[in-house]
Amino acid sequence: MTPYFDPYNADRPLMLKCSCGRDHTAAEHEAEAAAATLRARSESADFEAYSKEFIEATLVKALFPQDAVRRRFLRAVGKGAAMSAIASVLPVASLQAMAQEKGALEKKDLKIGFIPITCATPLIMAHPLGFYRQQGLNVEVVKTAGWALIRDKMLNKEYDATHFLSPMPLAISLGLGSNATPMNVATIQNTNGQAITLALKHKDKRDPKDWKGFKFAVPFDYSMHNFLLRYYVAEHGLNPDTDIQIRVVPPPEMVANLRAGNIDGFLGPDPFNQRAVYEEVGFIHILTKELWNGHPCCAFGTSTEFIQKNPNTFAALYRSVLTAAAMARKPENRELIAKVIAPQAYLNQPEVVIQQVLTGKFADGLGSIKTVPDRADFDPMPWQSMAVWMLTQMQRWGYIKGEVNYKQIAEQVFLLTDAKKHMKELDMKAPEGAYPKFKIMGREFDPAKAADYARSFPIRKTV
Repeated sequence: MTPYFDPYNADRPLMLKCSCGRDHTAAEHEAEAAAATLRARSESADFEAYSKEFIEATLVKALFPQDAVRRRFLRAVGKGAAMSAIASVLPVASLQAMAQEKGALEKKDLKIGFIPITCATPLIMAHPLGFYRQQGLNVEVVKTAGWALIRDKMLNKEYDATHFLSPMPLAISLGLGSNATPMNVATIQNTNGQAITLALKHKDKRDPKDWKGFKFAVPFDYSMHNFLLRYYVAEHGLNPDTDIQIRVVPPPEMVANLRAGNIDGFLGPDPFNQRAVYEEVGFIHILTKELWNGHPCCAFGTSTEFIQKNPNTFAALYRSVLTAAAMARKPENRELIAKVIAPQAYLNQPEVVIQQVLTGKFADGLGSIKTVPDRADFDPMPWQSMAVWMLTQMQRWGYIKGEVNYKQIAEQVFLLTDAKKHMKELDMKAPEGAYPKFKIMGREFDPAKAADYARSFPIRKTV
């Protein structure tokens, strides 16, 4: 690698010219190579098989639109014989052309916002891996400074779709912190993948009862980070509104604020928990998966208006992000994904930091190496019971006043039926149900008893 001056980028006068001859860094070269490897995997026999099955299933549905008739036909002749007979009359290539013609995209050039955190992995990696392009979309993924800006750009229609904190579409739809504008969660981007990180000076204060007067950062009021931090300290007898201070700090600024002593800790997204360890300014107190294993964090979504005006485009976006999520869930892909999303255009973080997050083998900042394979996961299901839990916490802490129609709001905002439909189209297994129960810090949450749950906590905002 040879340093050289780039006269067209005065803000980056010293570059390292890659040995391949292109004007990029070694890290960017490795990221492109990793992306090429992942693209090759996505085009492997397994993915070809999925594509063929998807095409065949679509064809059968087109020929036999009534479910009962279709099932009787397949039972009578068998799937293999049916496909052979159909293919002899209407080849798969013809079906592909028909499908493309039938589902013409209303809008192809799109802007999608994201915050540079590992939660956005599926949405980000779909870009360099070409998953948007495969669906006929020309997508620009736009790195954004903070969640308030994400919200504003969605409300101003500067973004077509975005990386959301999963409670944000609920809040925006209800007019909390902004004008009420219907928004929807298409998929959950990530589950788990957060932690409470404390400054190294507090390594002897591991009991939350010792945290009175501490200053904590969270990325946004309407975030799982805020709700889980409040839940955690309240379970240890502290009132989050009076015993500690909670400040909103954009994720990329959390480590610097920890180093400067402006905060004592944060409940934030990765890679910044791991970055605090890497910078030797903090330690990981607890992973949020230990509070609620499988909890949602970020989501992929858009406005209800965009979906209504651009149904085929929205479906293409859905397929892109679901395909990326399926790839991100496989442990064997995590190291390559770390290379793909590490460069400046995406997370702009040391690859080793992202790798520790995604593989679950990491230093905790206290001298131990932990192995937690599901530290971060990418289950896309937007369970409506997750939305109900978020609403109970908004109500518990006074963000929502009065009675709440949990079920109605959850079903309007979290598009579970759509997610299942698109997963089935992609030959992905879609689980049954809509309102599974969860355990948060050992206590079961039953969405059918949400109002009682919200009132049951001894520490809550009562005014």
